[in-house]
Amino acid sequence: MTLNELIKSLPATQITAGHDAGLPVSGICPDSRKIERGNLFIAVRGTTVDGHDYISDAIEKGASAIVCEHVPPGTNPSVPFIVVPDAAEALGILLDTWHGHPSSRLALVGVTGTNGKTTVATVLYELFRKLGYKTGLISTVCNCIDGSPSATGHTTPDPVTLHGLLAQMAEEGCRYVFMEVSSHAVDQKRISGITYRGGIFTNLTRDHLDYHQTVENYLKAKKKFFDNLPASAFAVTNVDDKSGLVMLQNTAARKYTCSLQTAADFKGKVLESHFESTELSINGREINVHFAGRFNAYNLLAVYGAAVALGENPEKILVALSVLRPVSGRFETIPSPLGYTAIVDYAHTPDALTNVLNGIREVLNGRGRIITVVGAGGNRDRGKRPLMAKEACRLSDQLILTSDNPRFEEPDAIIQDMVNGLSRDDLNHTLCITDRRQAITTAIRLAQKGDVILVAGKGHEDYQDIKGVKHHFDDRETVKDIFAAQQNH
Repeated sequence: MTLNELIKSLPATQITAGHDAGLPVSGICPDSRKIERGNLFIAVRGTTVDGHDYISDAIEKGASAIVCEHVPPGTNPSVPFIVVPDAAEALGILLDTWHGHPSSRLALVGVTGTNGKTTVATVLYELFRKLGYKTGLISTVCNCIDGSPSATGHTTPDPVTLHGLLAQMAEEGCRYVFMEVSSHAVDQKRISGITYRGGIFTNLTRDHLDYHQTVENYLKAKKKFFDNLPASAFAVTNVDDKSGLVMLQNTAARKYTCSLQTAADFKGKVLESHFESTELSINGREINVHFAGRFNAYNLLAVYGAAVALGENPEKILVALSVLRPVSGRFETIPSPLGYTAIVDYAHTPDALTNVLNGIREVLNGRGRIITVVGAGGNRDRGKRPLMAKEACRLSDQLILTSDNPRFEEPDAIIQDMVNGLSRDDLNHTLCITDRRQAITTAIRLAQKGDVILVAGKGHEDYQDIKGVKHHFDDRETVKDIFAAQQNH
């Protein structure tokens, strides 16, 4: 592709004079370390690194042209410089052009919110496959192209990976794609250049304040996704969340609401709760699903709403939903041969813990105790740690605080931050056990018939991130190993 063909899709640009804008471009690269001869280098300002500082490196490695927000003083203008207002925005537009506008050939639906993104996106993916469509998924757990999974690093991939994935999905004949859209991705313009057919808002509670600083900034990042949806798209929002209607304020998309509490386009009601199933009413039709807890009722309402907005038959949607299973590591139930139950869940925010524990309490209805094992991630929002401990303690009979992914922090210091949220009375039924395996083992030893052990925070993850090294650790595997050892004794 020529430079002219690529940059015609950009907003108002300035090209340094005296250069041939029709020269061939061999690829698009925002990382100077990965530049290959003939590449177009995009100088993006990151959170810690500014690509403008590496323009000379990119030219030395053979970049054929540079897209940037300003030409740094002293830079040798031996190649064309294309000056744009926003290089991150330009990167997405250029990648979309390079790949032949793949998102416009797909019915792409983005899911955003604090909790439930993975479940909603994954259940939609499974639902549309069940309805007979070739479908793609981009999620925290994995990226899938019609049943073929690949590993994932971020909730929303970097722009080069994301546009490449969408191109592959379009080439392989996917009709629908469902993806998680993180607040980081919106703020960093990782989804620039992408056309969405629809957007879904699940809920908004405190999270990622290490990055966004305030809840208001966090909300604005989520809202921006809906503000940018075209009139041809739809927006489904949870109106039981106080931020639900805020998301719809400035969107041009068709608006739909879902609720368990008030009148809405998609109205649900929980009729009966069990650990491995729920009786639900959705718009007056009763359905039994293999999902537990009110939080999952909200997730399934969002799935139903999006499927209807995409033109699917309501009866067919409900039939397909009745046979689908929960996402790995999300309220995953593991029964013990000794009569108690372990539940592994990804809950790693105060609100997510509250939702999961309330879901367990609804089913138990006072017939057993709840023993909760939970930690908090290192190098992340410290302010949520005491709140998580307080909520876990309030809704549990026994709390065990332990290590999560400490990253570059000391695990005991993280646990102390959590302990700071507890009263003297709370500490009477709280243990601090830094070793996560030992903490899970202790919880299981304390359990009696009818009790529930919640192991929260890591869900599907199969590692612990300690000092920059990922050590193998899987909560589900650990629970099953301990249960098997008990049975053998």
